Amino acid sequence: MSYSMSQAFLPAFTTGLEAMSAILDKAEAFAAAKKIDASVLLQTRLAPDMFPLVRQVQIATDLAKNGLARLAGGEAPRYEDNETTIAQLKARIEKTVAFIKGLDTAKIDASAERGISFPLGPKKGEMKGADYLSLFVMPNVYFHLMAAYLILRHCGADVGKMDFLGKIPLKFS
Repeated sequence: MSYSMSQAFLPAFTTGLEAMSAILDKAEAFAAAKKIDASVLLQTRLAPDMFPLVRQVQIATDLAKNGLARLAGGEAPRYEDNETTIAQLKARIEKTVAFIKGLDTAKIDASAERGISFPLGPKKGEMKGADYLSLFVMPNVYFHLMAAYLILRHCGADVGKMDFLGKIPLKFS
C-alpha cells in the first residue's frame, strides 16, 4: 500500500497546530496564575533578531495553509496578521485547521512531480511538489511551532514535549 503526501502531512500539520492551540491555553493559564498580562507573552522573543511569539504562530499557520493550498492548486485565505490576544491566535489556528482539512487530498497527492512556484523573500522559489512539502513547508512549519513553544517554555509556562507532540495516536504498554 502506498503512503501519500496528504496522508503523511495533513495529520501532522493539524496535530501540530492543534497542539499549539492547547499550548496557548497553558500559556493563558500561566499568565493568569502569575498575574502577567498575556500580551507580554505574545511579544516575547528568544533573541533580538527572532520574531515574537505572536509572529511565530502567524507564520506557522501561513506556511501550513499556503503551502498545502499551492499543492492543491488553489488559493489560501489571507489573514491580516493583527492578532493581539491568545484567543485571537487560537481562532486563527482553528480557521487554518478547518481550511487544510477541507482541501482536496487527491489534488495534493497529484502534485508530487508538479513544479510549485512560491514567494521566497523578493525572489521566487521553485521545487517539485513532493520536495516543496517535505523539504520546505514541513520543516518551516515545525521550526515556527517549535520557536513558539520554546518562547513559552523560556517564560516559565508549564509545557513539555508531550504538549508539543499533541494528540498523536500513541499507546503505552
